[in-house]
Amino acid sequence: MTIFKTCRIAALASVLAAGAVSAAGAADVVRHGEPGSHFPISSAIEVPPGASTIYLSGMGAPPVDKAADPKTLAAYGDTETQVRGALTRIQGELAKLKLTMGDVVNMHIYMVADPKLGKIDFPGMMKAYTEFYGTPAQPKLPTRSAFEVAHLANPGWLVEIEVVAVRAH
Repeated sequence: MTIFKTCRIAALASVLAAGAVSAAGAADVVRHGEPGSHFPISSAIEVPPGASTIYLSGMGAPPVDKAADPKTLAAYGDTETQVRGALTRIQGELAKLKLTMGDVVNMHIYMVADPKLGKIDFPGMMKAYTEFYGTPAQPKLPTRSAFEVAHLANPGWLVEIEVVAVRAH
């Protein structure tokens, strides 16, 4: 066998092996949690090679009181109501892309202090969040950070949420 044929065979074997790794590696997103923790987030997520990453813009809640001034808290409700509304909007946007909440791998929640409480309502956020994540119907958990910020673009919003989803091929 000539050197040329040996190189071609080695190159072909390399291409075939790489294809096998890509096909096997693209199967699943791997989610890591803290052992013994019941907190509903992943501590780390591995995205397989070849997966598409989808970034959704930050979303606030839709108005719950359309008669109220759209620049007021009265129009959007408390933190729990706003998180539920924002996550429902995100769920709808993902569905348009043929994705689900289980495809979300990263989430940032920006929260403003509730004037009635004088601080962010973390328990209210968690109550609505756990309706979408860590349930028997949807057990896949994203990595997540929650931030207190001074203001959001709409003065009636207490919450704005942005997510990153992955589509494995």
